[in-house]
Amino acid sequence: MKNIAKIIMISTAMCGLISCDDFLDREPQSSLSPETYFTNSSQLKAYTDRMYPEILLSHSNAGNYYGIYGIDKDTDNQAGGEASDIYADGLWKVPHSESNDWNFLWIYHTNFFLSNVLARYGEDISGSQNTIEGSLSEIKHYIGEVYFLRACEYFKRYWKFGDFPIVTEPLSDDREALIEANRRMPRNEVARFILSDLDKAAQLMADQDMSTNRINRDVALLLKSRVALYEATWLKYFKGTPFVPNGEGWPGKSKDYNANYEYPSGSIDNEIDYFLGQSMEAAKEVAEKYKGSLTVNTGVLQQSVDEPKNPYYEMFASQDLSNYPEAMLWRMYARNLVTHETDIMANSGNDRIGVTRGFVNNFLMADGTPVYRNGSYADGNGYYMGDKTLHDVRQNRDSRLTIFLKEPGQVNILYEDPVGTEAQMIEPYPQITTVESQRGNLTGYLLRKGASFDQGNYLNMNCYSASICYRSVEALLNYMEACYEKNGMLDNSAQEYWRLIRKRACVDTDFERTIAQTDMNEEAKNDWGAYSGGQLIDATLYNIRRERRCEFLAEGLRYMDLCRWRSMDQMIDTPYFIEGFHLWNTPMEDWYEDSELLADGSDEATVSSPSISEYLRPYQRNSKQVCYDGYTWHLAHYLTPIMYKQFLVTLESGNNVEDSPLYQNPYWPLMADQPAEK
Repeated sequence: MKNIAKIIMISTAMCGLISCDDFLDREPQSSLSPETYFTNSSQLKAYTDRMYPEILLSHSNAGNYYGIYGIDKDTDNQAGGEASDIYADGLWKVPHSESNDWNFLWIYHTNFFLSNVLARYGEDISGSQNTIEGSLSEIKHYIGEVYFLRACEYFKRYWKFGDFPIVTEPLSDDREALIEANRRMPRNEVARFILSDLDKAAQLMADQDMSTNRINRDVALLLKSRVALYEATWLKYFKGTPFVPNGEGWPGKSKDYNANYEYPSGSIDNEIDYFLGQSMEAAKEVAEKYKGSLTVNTGVLQQSVDEPKNPYYEMFASQDLSNYPEAMLWRMYARNLVTHETDIMANSGNDRIGVTRGFVNNFLMADGTPVYRNGSYADGNGYYMGDKTLHDVRQNRDSRLTIFLKEPGQVNILYEDPVGTEAQMIEPYPQITTVESQRGNLTGYLLRKGASFDQGNYLNMNCYSASICYRSVEALLNYMEACYEKNGMLDNSAQEYWRLIRKRACVDTDFERTIAQTDMNEEAKNDWGAYSGGQLIDATLYNIRRERRCEFLAEGLRYMDLCRWRSMDQMIDTPYFIEGFHLWNTPMEDWYEDSELLADGSDEATVSSPSISEYLRPYQRNSKQVCYDGYTWHLAHYLTPIMYKQFLVTLESGNNVEDSPLYQNPYWPLMADQPAEK
């Protein structure tokens, strides 16, 4: 135990030894002695434990590890307090040095572990020369976890930057070697590297049955299916552009080391097919194992202690998820030890992050028909009740909307606890005119996803319900999409998975009926995912995307999906206006005093004018707001620019950044503080 404590302290201290201003983040190897600290399985576990929060907590695509509110706010799903510079003209600029995205700190830590541990265990991961003490299956598992964590770190950078350096060893403090290590590998090679790490992780973790608080083989396969699907769809929808290797204007061609690049499979089409196949294979193994254990959804929001709990709702609001097989990896919190704020945000104003009208409209009716097939959005036809009250908009809908969309008068706390102090017992009307408070709301549409009914979970901004990292339902969705993208049809497994998901959502399982009634021009009003490359997609693929959108409500996957589908091109020429609930000329207008609803376009305006739209437009209160004229898009924004300083520190001599082994992402300039060129 002394050794375990020591390794944790040393590993923590390592963070302070690393300079983020260097060519690659690294540390003196003398800061940790592998001869002392990599000799038994408990020490391997301690080192791995140290990396869990640092890598998974910052792994934004790990679902709800942070908490629900904020991770989808800059998409067509949710809107935050101020519009993002991503959707404005000329505000997102190349940073000079203030970017932490291009960072190798935890990649170094994983490489340090693997280089030292594999030397004792066996470089070919067979364990042929293992000298590490302890259970062999545990040793293999912890090594597998580190391969998984390295894959996470690479995926986090790959989906932001595309082409990226592949570094597998802890580099020495040698200038020439560090400069050489900055060479960007083509994005598909980075994806293949990530898949290779996940294959190793899955192989090594196969023999050890860990709790779902720890990474396991199934999680590795699920992430593999996600990464492979990401790369396949990116290559497909950006084919021929500078965003893929050998596409016209690909900046990688400018460097000798990529000048004659050839795809490992022979062509980009073969590469797309390869990644789709990899995604299907990994997803199916997980889907077949978990398809019978998806968490039950009663379709009803519990509103009294005498009513049965809805397990699907509780999966996002419970302290212990051990009895939820669908939660494949989750984090446990504890009062006064490790806490978060999700419950409080969900119980109040969602931290001024609101669901958009487009997302609400996108949810199907319970009979599987699109909303617009049931009268107008405002008035409905008696089955769809219209959107003039929050009560009406929730009726007869996909239960994922019904149970998670708040309505004034609902009971928020069923189990009172005198210790809890922060909870709202009864849901009030949305405080859309409150700007500087966590109880204020931006769009009028509020989520309760993640809000516990137990008041004991609300204590001075300290909540401790569990957070989900990965859910098995993603495997079903990944398989459906990869199958259709690869084959242009849904096989029996994909059809089965789709029916299971819709059944769980309490929506009619006849997805063919939904497809037949889908009007893509109408869907395009509500969903950026209706497009790829500025063109409307077919109705089947669209409904697969819709299912994904609705299932992962506020779980952090939306922006990544929109990028890989190339779903923002249409906004280059046609701005998109974020809207909230139906405020003007509805009973909901009467919730507010006339003096509260100031809509004169002044700096003090609290809401948008009814002359613009009857629906609340959070970024059109006054003309000084970012994106007042709507969300716009630049092609460059599909990838993150590399900070200018990284080019400077990778020069062998002089100050001509063109001589760096790095190249900037498409349409971003090689100058600091400059916006995208296209």
